[in-house]
Amino acid sequence: MSKRLEDCLSQKELNLFLSIRSPVQLQAYLDSLPYIAEERNRSPLAVLRDGQCHCYDGALLAAAALRRMGFPPLLIDLWPEAGMDDDHVLALYRVDGYWGAVAKSNYAGLRFREPIHRSVRELVMTYFENFYNLEHVKTLRSYTRPFDLSRMDNVNWETDERGVAVIEKRMHDLRRYPLLTEKMIQMLSPVDERAFQAGMHGTNIEQSFGRRNNL
Repeated sequence: MSKRLEDCLSQKELNLFLSIRSPVQLQAYLDSLPYIAEERNRSPLAVLRDGQCHCYDGALLAAAALRRMGFPPLLIDLWPEAGMDDDHVLALYRVDGYWGAVAKSNYAGLRFREPIHRSVRELVMTYFENFYNLEHVKTLRSYTRPFDLSRMDNVNWETDERGVAVIEKRMHDLRRYPLLTEKMIQMLSPVDERAFQAGMHGTNIEQSFGRRNNL
């Protein structure tokens, strides 16, 4: 029997969770939380209690909240060139057949997307120009199919970090769909300085890939 998130919340936590009634409000809540790039992957319960998250545990909370709004709890993982950047997890939702996304990110351009995209690939490609590292390299290379977390309710992922770990492994094992050919990759230009600075607005650079690894 799966353990419901609502049953584990205090009244104050429950009131907060139930006050999030739309994807836009959900994104605003995620944006209000500090971005912490740590090894720990919190459950949605722990994110609500600790008030901090990174992209993966933020996406789990988003999926749980989207389910309460009537959407399936779907995640997708965006993958970079190996060793050049972090992967990025999105919570997906669909309105009238069109895809949108909610996401926690340290970067301004890797967060919310309106539900206007005809396919998952079309949605993913909107992240391409904003998906870069501190060396100005555009690093996005592939994405996974959407993964329905309702299939994993038996591991209590909303409340138990052991279940979160199980889902992380499953996400890493999903087939990845390439976005670029080798020729395209070779022809990529670096991110120009103006676009780079715009995308870094509000970023905690000490939590970024590359800088974080050197701490």
